[in-house]
Amino acid sequence: MLGLIWARQAGLDDPLRLRRAEATRRVLSLELNKDRDVERIHGSGINTLDIEPVEGRYMLSGGSDGVIVLYDLENLTRETSYTCKALCSVGRSHPDVHKFSVETVQWYPHDTGMFTSSSFDKTLKIWDTNTLKSADAFHFKGTVYSHHMSPVATNHCLVAVGTKSPKVQLCDLKSGSFSHILQGHRQEVLAVAWSPRHEYVLATGSADGKVKLWDVRRASGCLSTLDQHNGEKSKASSEAANSAHTGRVNGLCYTNDGLHLLTTGTDDRMRLWNSFTGENTLVNYGKVCNESRKGLKFTISCGCDPEFAFVPYGSTIAVYTVFTGELITMLRGHYTAVNCCVFQPNFQELYSGSRDCNILAWIPALREPVPDDVSEKSLPQQHLNPAYEDAWSSSDDEG
Repeated sequence: MLGLIWARQAGLDDPLRLRRAEATRRVLSLELNKDRDVERIHGSGINTLDIEPVEGRYMLSGGSDGVIVLYDLENLTRETSYTCKALCSVGRSHPDVHKFSVETVQWYPHDTGMFTSSSFDKTLKIWDTNTLKSADAFHFKGTVYSHHMSPVATNHCLVAVGTKSPKVQLCDLKSGSFSHILQGHRQEVLAVAWSPRHEYVLATGSADGKVKLWDVRRASGCLSTLDQHNGEKSKASSEAANSAHTGRVNGLCYTNDGLHLLTTGTDDRMRLWNSFTGENTLVNYGKVCNESRKGLKFTISCGCDPEFAFVPYGSTIAVYTVFTGELITMLRGHYTAVNCCVFQPNFQELYSGSRDCNILAWIPALREPVPDDVSEKSLPQQHLNPAYEDAWSSSDDEG
């Protein structure tokens, strides 16, 4: 660590190298912390979590009981041991509470004054955070599985919604009405995700095993349908043409730069795609156990080298390197199936929700204290600035 700091001060290293190295170290040391707890409010399983991107301080959770809870993750007590308290909640007695299971919650990407939620009660609701009242609601004919707002959009306020219908619905928050629909899937749409690179590009995953990329400005809509065989389908294969998975596609997540898309399916496979060419990169993650009959909420790290994917795997969370497929570790702590997880990039923390009604906080382990007698000689030589090397000699040696 000291070698990296000196190399940065001397201008020998990329300024971001130290930050990436420390972020990576912290992710690799994630563990359940006995000093950090999250207040238990939900009376049934937790389906979805989201941390607002503005401050990284407030977290939303949605449960199978229809309840939505807002937590403050900051330690205001400054004590070593503390509990993340619930600031407020939309409980069963609230007049605007969802009637059935909440499947997705999401903060408005540019402000903490608003958030959205969707539920099996066939509604998408827009909430005012300050009053905790529903400001608007969209009603659908079928069950709502997933919704998403673009994190980078400046020219539109569209919310993409995946429902039991094979049509993807786009809701316009500005007008308060449905914008248009995207047709192409044959079965229910279980997952939707806007690109973090292009505000008009949307990815959708369906129970028909297909993943489609859309440009919502185009009349035809669909840009491409991802093919796991990259157009080289085996003659002996009975798998459908242009399918991303042989089972239901229930999870989508873009990398932070938007260059790649990670998908999960009930065929127990996870695949990484080039989001520009639509090519399957053929990274092998091995068997990724996926028994969820609805959307699976997984997440990808930000600012690490390499980046990591955190994927619910039964009652554990599997941690993979995104671009090599290596299984790094399994985070164990929940008693029953994990439904969702969310990454906090500012402090490299992970929060997970499960059917056991608990939200667990996975915190980087503390660094071992450095002994006082550590000298420059004990540091890796490749990180030492040559200008600091000992190059003098005494007059006695010269004589």
